[in-house]
Amino acid sequence: MKLVILDRDGTVNVDSDEFVKSPEEWAPIEGSLEAIARLNHAGWHVVVASNQSGLGRGLFDVGALNAIHTKMHKALAAAGGRIDAVFYCPHSPAEGEKACTCRKPLPGLFLQIGERYGIELTGVPATGDSLRDVQAAAATGCEPHLVLTGKSAHLRGQSLPAAFPAGTRVHENLAAFADFLLTREAQAA
Repeated sequence: MKLVILDRDGTVNVDSDEFVKSPEEWAPIEGSLEAIARLNHAGWHVVVASNQSGLGRGLFDVGALNAIHTKMHKALAAAGGRIDAVFYCPHSPAEGEKACTCRKPLPGLFLQIGERYGIELTGVPATGDSLRDVQAAAATGCEPHLVLTGKSAHLRGQSLPAAFPAGTRVHENLAAFADFLLTREAQAA
């Protein structure tokens, strides 16, 4: 099975310091939906792993989150793509310190994905826009990738800080990440 794991906010859609709390606030990053569709058309299953601490903070409820994801799925379908599943951590940072193992950089969401799909995650490409996305991916053996959108946009033109896992590959955006995977796959064929 060809599986890729993506972060949501700042990777697929525009991030907000005020949180994406409603479907009206959700907007795709230019080219991200088409990138997912290209991966799908090449046989990749795409799954999202996302911290959604706005739930734990009381900024929105599960109904609003489901409505946001419905909008995302519809927009993807219109672009010819799909996300097979969305895994999310509902805990706030304070809750996470007490009992949560799913809030990235902890590996819980990734472990849930591996269990759901019945696969080892070693070598599975995973990308996000923050250090914690890459750390969670690396902790489960995924191949770590960083996109320079969202929280990492300020890193353009710079070397990655030492805190990033060794071997982290950097891409301008989700479209460039998809190009990398598809080109590497074609070269290996």
